[in-house]
Amino acid sequence: MIKTLYLRVVLTYSSIVFISLLVAFPTAMTLFTNRFIGEIQKEMLSIVARIAQLQEQFQPQDVDAFLNGFSDVRSYYYFMLYDTKGGRRMYGAPLKEQADEPDAADVRLVLGGQVYTTLDFHAERDANRLVAGVPMQVNGQTYALFILPKFFDRFQEARWLILAGLLIVLIIGSLLILIASRYVVNPLKKLTLATKRLARGDFNVTVRVKQKDELGELAASFNHMAGELKQLEQMRQDFVSNVSHEIQSPLTSIRGFSQALRRPDLGTEDRDRYLEIIERESERLSRLSENLLKLASLESEHHPFHPAPIDLDEQLRKVVLAFEPLWSAKRLQLELVLPKTKLVGDEDQLRQVWTNLFHNSVKFTPEGGTIRIELRPLTQSVKVRIADTGIGIRPEERERVFQRFFKADASRQATSGGSGLGLAIVKKIVDIHQGTITLDSEPGRGTEMTVELPATHEARPQR
Repeated sequence: MIKTLYLRVVLTYSSIVFISLLVAFPTAMTLFTNRFIGEIQKEMLSIVARIAQLQEQFQPQDVDAFLNGFSDVRSYYYFMLYDTKGGRRMYGAPLKEQADEPDAADVRLVLGGQVYTTLDFHAERDANRLVAGVPMQVNGQTYALFILPKFFDRFQEARWLILAGLLIVLIIGSLLILIASRYVVNPLKKLTLATKRLARGDFNVTVRVKQKDELGELAASFNHMAGELKQLEQMRQDFVSNVSHEIQSPLTSIRGFSQALRRPDLGTEDRDRYLEIIERESERLSRLSENLLKLASLESEHHPFHPAPIDLDEQLRKVVLAFEPLWSAKRLQLELVLPKTKLVGDEDQLRQVWTNLFHNSVKFTPEGGTIRIELRPLTQSVKVRIADTGIGIRPEERERVFQRFFKADASRQATSGGSGLGLAIVKKIVDIHQGTITLDSEPGRGTEMTVELPATHEARPQR
């Protein structure tokens, strides 16, 4: 069984060349024979006509002298001369040991005064049957002159030359196939080695292929895949690191204050404050765990998705009312533009989107600031814009706000208890609804989040 692609390619190409030569040799020989014999036939007929013309013109008296005068012809043909008494003379030796002789009936036919030609040729039977006969009258004596070609051995030699040429083509072609096959297979070997390295966890592997064909496209796709896997691995490591960091911080606080509670001289006021901190950090761990589970569920293939008609304006009002204690305590001004609007979507998931976005606006808008929620129904979609006059986001951080665990201001987020998962959850839910979310923000002037969702067809989750 052939196990290597290189050997398989070599054998395939070699077999194709060999079969092509097997077909080409008899074809070439047939074409060569037809062309070669055709020229011989024409030339023999021309010689017969020439001899007849010269005989009639000069009326030779000496047959030997007459025939010896055709020295140019006898270089390629030999003559056989028969007389009426059964005698035979040969002029010019054939190129093989035994000369072919005409049949006795053909000799009698020519002696009777008729021109005889037979142009049958059967190379596969080693028979030379190209014969032309012409009657001659010399000094009152009747002769039968037969012309036969000497080409048979040369023809056999030509056949061997053609065969040798085809064998040389086979040998050279096989060598070129060996080289070309290596050129074809080498990129695949590189891809195989690179795949093994990738399987071992080496994501820095790169395949360098100069071809611009399908193999080049395959190598480019592999390099792109390796880059994506490297980025995915980096994201996984960052995710583990961020989760560990987010968990470690509240655990450290809980452990530290738990130890402080054991002090016998601890006052009631300090004890209550420590217990409050422990409770707050426990809630922070609970929220982190809940958000991680929610994000993992959203990214899985089995997360439930229940689209249904929603009164979007009412849903936004309920979210605002749920946070009334927070925005009232900060004396924030709310501007609501909520016309009657229906939307098809998952009610629970969309409530999570508005809750996260509105909570961020309340959290990062200073006292006395303004939050504006505007609902705008369009022909094929619905836009929800939530704008605040908060602290804003720096330009270099805008592209990363939807990444998991990213915090635009780490020190500020630490005090606010954020985990950096809220906007990642928002982005995933919007993607599931086949919508888009855009961010417009300037430091010191506030942030504006715009969510656009399709309204005229039932959304489907993207996996």
